[in-house]
Amino acid sequence: MGSLFVAKSKATPIQPPLALQGQTWRRLAARFHSNGAGSTMVGLPAYPLWRDDVAITGGGSMNARQDGWMARAALRSAAWAERWFPDAWVFAALGVVVVALAAFSFGATPTATVNAFGDGFWSLIPFTMQMAFVVIGGYVLATAPVVARFIDLLARAPRTGRGAIVYIALVSMLASLLSWGFSLVFGGLLVRALARRNDLRMDYRAAGAAAYLGLGAIWAMGLSSSAAQLQANPASMPPGLLAITGVLPFSQTIFLWQSIVLTAVLIVVSLLICWTTAPSDANARTSKDFDISETSTPALPPRMRPGEWLEYSPLLSLAIGLLGLGWLGHEFASKPAVTAIANLNTYNFLFLTLGILLHWRPRSFLDAVSRAVPSTSGVLIQFPLYGGIAALLTHVPGADGATLAHRLSNLFVQVAGTESFPAVMGAYSAVLGFFVPSGGGKWLVEAPYVMQAANDLHVHLGWAVQVYNAAEALPNLINPFWMLPLLGVLGLKARDVVGYTFMQLVVHVPLVLGMLWLLGLTLTYVPPVMP
Repeated sequence: MGSLFVAKSKATPIQPPLALQGQTWRRLAARFHSNGAGSTMVGLPAYPLWRDDVAITGGGSMNARQDGWMARAALRSAAWAERWFPDAWVFAALGVVVVALAAFSFGATPTATVNAFGDGFWSLIPFTMQMAFVVIGGYVLATAPVVARFIDLLARAPRTGRGAIVYIALVSMLASLLSWGFSLVFGGLLVRALARRNDLRMDYRAAGAAAYLGLGAIWAMGLSSSAAQLQANPASMPPGLLAITGVLPFSQTIFLWQSIVLTAVLIVVSLLICWTTAPSDANARTSKDFDISETSTPALPPRMRPGEWLEYSPLLSLAIGLLGLGWLGHEFASKPAVTAIANLNTYNFLFLTLGILLHWRPRSFLDAVSRAVPSTSGVLIQFPLYGGIAALLTHVPGADGATLAHRLSNLFVQVAGTESFPAVMGAYSAVLGFFVPSGGGKWLVEAPYVMQAANDLHVHLGWAVQVYNAAEALPNLINPFWMLPLLGVLGLKARDVVGYTFMQLVVHVPLVLGMLWLLGLTLTYVPPVMP
């Protein structure tokens, strides 16, 4: 078969990706149409089925074969998912429909069903805004000029391409324990800084996958876990959930020694996988192969009008920042640090205050916020649907008076025992998380029935939260929804990195489920504690 060309600044020969060889590639090639000015895809979806630039060259297939059969399988699965999976909002909307139909099937009245959905739709507005600010605060802080210079300093450390990939993974995972939003942006900017080094040949795809390991592996085991944050904040919890679980402070969730051990093991194993799967220098595809411009965070434009003086003066940033630091100082002085940071408002306030001060000029801060806001769209539009689902599960009685949450909890009690509950719940949460990517928001859907089942089976309630946290991160490794902010920083497509994250998933699934079961045996049940 002759070479095909896609016109960019210059014609670049493209060899068929391994996943599209044979009849599939010939069918796609037949659908190319040259219009004289360049080449376009006719009759195909708007997204590319492969990169149509200099990323894929004559050696692509050989490199793919050298990467191993796991990487090839991941590329095939990613291509299938990219072609057939709809937007994540569709899954949330389907969840509403399925739950409503399930309620009808057990004899719920239409009036009770629609009232529950409408009442629950806006019940999570405070939590929705809090989670949106987790993303915004993380991005604002990561792109502050002083933090950007710190990233450039960190980028000097690695000496080899493989070492750089492991280094990125470690930094990303440690940062995610503080903030998953910060981790995504900070990790992406670290990859870009390392890619600018001419003395380092680093595979850009594997580096991007490493930067995603914070959100893809352990983020929910840290301070930004929305499930742990919600359970520690009774004011943010739906009343029906509070009655089931009570208040679970961090000492009963993310700060359990069992949770810390699990997190440490996941970090070590993830780093080992990064090391063993990183391509050699000969097979590495650098950022230049993907036509990625080597530019850092956009510089602040010059002041054009007199009215912009305060936007470029640090006076307002200092005033707001000092007020914020004063409040934070009082907050941390008046209560234990763990209790203070467990409050999502305090957590977000800390990141925004530091962001304002470190950006120094209001214009720089506001530009960073503008770049961050698009990444919150999924949270803003999906969380109200999760609130509606939670209300449908907990507030709509069937003909016998039992809610869907009660029925599901009974099913869990029948299927799982006290010892097997962590593994069963973990597997269920991982599967559901692939179809409902939520960054933790689907805890509001699962919690009413899984926590009731934990009560019935006398499973440690805090460990049930951690089972969810550890398992909920697993599908993130191959689901592109939460990759989007990172991919925007890197200029990559999800399929460019998912081959490497899939290899992490293959190891993580049995490791996580096995450790959840084993460590769960060391804990005893504690009844719910009401505020």
